[in-house]
Amino acid sequence: MLTFRYFLRLVSAFTVRFKGIILLGIILGVILFLFLNVFGTSLLSRTTESIGMVGRYGADNLPDDVLHLIGNGLTKINADGTVSPDLAASWETSDKGQTWIFTLKDGLTWQDGKKVTAQSINYQFSDAQIEKPNEKTLVFKLQSPFAPLPYVVARPVFKKGLLGTGEWRVTKATLSAGFIQKLILVNKKGDKKIIKFYPTEDRAKLGFKLGEIDSLLGIFDSKPFDSWKVTDIGQDINPHRYVAVFFNTQDKLTGEKSFRQALAYAIDKERFDGPRALSPISPNSWAYNPQVKPYTFDLDRAKELVDELPNELKENLSVNLATTPVLLSTAEAIAKDWGSAGVKTSVQVTSGIPSDYQAFLAIFDIPHDPDQYALWHSTQTGTNISRYSNPRIDKLLEDGRVELNLEERRKIYLDFQRFLVEDSPAIFLYHPVLYEISRR
Repeated sequence: MLTFRYFLRLVSAFTVRFKGIILLGIILGVILFLFLNVFGTSLLSRTTESIGMVGRYGADNLPDDVLHLIGNGLTKINADGTVSPDLAASWETSDKGQTWIFTLKDGLTWQDGKKVTAQSINYQFSDAQIEKPNEKTLVFKLQSPFAPLPYVVARPVFKKGLLGTGEWRVTKATLSAGFIQKLILVNKKGDKKIIKFYPTEDRAKLGFKLGEIDSLLGIFDSKPFDSWKVTDIGQDINPHRYVAVFFNTQDKLTGEKSFRQALAYAIDKERFDGPRALSPISPNSWAYNPQVKPYTFDLDRAKELVDELPNELKENLSVNLATTPVLLSTAEAIAKDWGSAGVKTSVQVTSGIPSDYQAFLAIFDIPHDPDQYALWHSTQTGTNISRYSNPRIDKLLEDGRVELNLEERRKIYLDFQRFLVEDSPAIFLYHPVLYEISRR
């Protein structure tokens, strides 16, 4: 029969034979205990987010939300649309906006630990000469005065490999056919963001269903997730984005101002998923004009304007409305409204801006500076998608981009909005609601 003395001798013999291993185990245990005591909390608190976004992007045109995670600009744009210092401590112009001098802050470093100098900042503009007389100074010499330059340089800057100055550092970027498919970002605490980009909203939704991502940002249609019990749905309204119907003002029918106004009155704008957009400038901007003509839904007024059209225009009163897939339901609602005003409307789905169209329903990102020269000035044939030409609007846009006094600029853009909306080269409809889908 086994006795206590037998077990004691057995343990003693085992200890003598394996004392080295036992001692090593004790030492490793103490080290592990001390390590977990010091670092365990931080290790356990590290998080990993897997995020899906819609769009095709290269390294030079990533969404602003992503860019500002990993980098900073010389300036930053405030909620009210004004600018303040970021990498730059200050800036000035001595010749009414043709030459701009920016002075960098002290103590700035890139994410690799190297000092931020003027020589390491790589802004490149085709119409500007950039001089760097010393480590702290950048001089932008423009071909003509340009008041919005402090807004332009709010765009974050990077060294090669998307190495920036922000909280999050890019540790891996996966590309396919020149487009970024995935970014992995890590901050100093070790938290990780995995951002995956999908070409369409439908493909992004499929990625969420398959478990490729845990959250989905910037979705226009929350279906079918609004009926799922395992998801949370958040809403976000971006006042710097609007949905509008752009008209081809060179078309025989949509080139008629009274006809465009009739179509504006005919749309019931309160039905849309988002607050009304009244003008091409964000309601958060210091330059916003809330007193423009609202074109409140008035079917009788729309019919009156249609009846007053010249007979040659009323002979074939039909419009083709082009739009992108994500706005198809909105286009169909507009077509129905126009039909009630006596205008037959066909809807065409397109993947981009058609080369020739009568009306085009689209989502537009509003610049933070009120300068919209590229979109509405008659000389901008490549970006003026309405082919709009109005000498008064041209003059206001020209004056607005050279005026440095903020109050004087504001007056210019108040007039710009008032006259543009009256002329109706576009119908401004609403600021869309975007949805964030996440797992519980």
